[in-house]
Amino acid sequence: MLRPFRVVAFSLGSLAVCGGAWADPPAPPAPAKPKQVVIISFDSARDISQWKRSRALAQRSGAHFTYFLSCVFLLSPETRSQYTPPGKTSGKSNIGFATSTLEVTERLEQIGLAASEGHDIASHGCGHFDGKDWSKADWLKEFGSFEHILENAYSINGIAPEPQGWRDFARHAVVGFRAPYLSANKALYAALSAAGYQFDASSVSQGPVPPAAANGITRFSLPQIPEGPKSRPVIAMDYNLYVRHSGGFERPSQADEFASRTYDAFRAAFDAQYQGKRVPLELGFHFALMNDGAYWNALERFAGEVCVKADVECISFRDYTSRQDAGQKQPAVGG
Repeated sequence: MLRPFRVVAFSLGSLAVCGGAWADPPAPPAPAKPKQVVIISFDSARDISQWKRSRALAQRSGAHFTYFLSCVFLLSPETRSQYTPPGKTSGKSNIGFATSTLEVTERLEQIGLAASEGHDIASHGCGHFDGKDWSKADWLKEFGSFEHILENAYSINGIAPEPQGWRDFARHAVVGFRAPYLSANKALYAALSAAGYQFDASSVSQGPVPPAAANGITRFSLPQIPEGPKSRPVIAMDYNLYVRHSGGFERPSQADEFASRTYDAFRAAFDAQYQGKRVPLELGFHFALMNDGAYWNALERFAGEVCVKADVECISFRDYTSRQDAGQKQPAVGG
């Protein structure tokens, strides 16, 4: 019979020998990061040359863009009275109208081509008025004008033939909105929901933030990003950079400097998310070539580098919203 002290010693020794077999199993591999989403959009979408240039960039980089269209650019001088803004007489606009029926024809062609290539056509309203004091009824009137003019653009302007499926496209494809001047109020969000929109991109945030859903509307925010020698925050939009760099006045002699600063700011904002939590990064542009095209030059350089990465997606607001609504996961591969 073993003595008690020997039992204890034997037991402890057995545990020591068996200890390796009882070690914790290896930790499971960390889950793969989601793709970095970049959402690039254009406001007003006027100049035909910039339609073509943006579509060419998309084809080179594999990106899909959102075009926030102002419907006054689907009206010629002869048809401008088709638009009556809230609280004003017909034929008024803060940004003018198309210069001719031919220009409307060319723009409609670009809209159709962009849509067929998978881009997102969204609403920027019509006359680019500041709606901060508008009521829900005012916003609904503006939405109604946009819908009517887009759907009937061919017939209003006497352009033939109207492409097959145009009216179905106009009725169902436009699901998003951005307010002119990013000027939103509570009445806007009530009107968006009532009008059946799915997303709004009128907000501004201190940095990249995940989109938030409220009352059936997914709300996106243009982030403020560090820029320049002092890394001061600026809204990630070409117009805001234009004001930052040159006070809103053209300085073509400094275009290269401004393009470089803009690219550096975009790339730093992208890298922070790409190496971090991968919150979607939003960048906004206009079709105007401010400071001799500095901001478009920066955009083309940036998109050409990041949108082609296998773990990056440059997609539209509509596609991002549809994916979230469907509960789909981001694909593991692709550029």
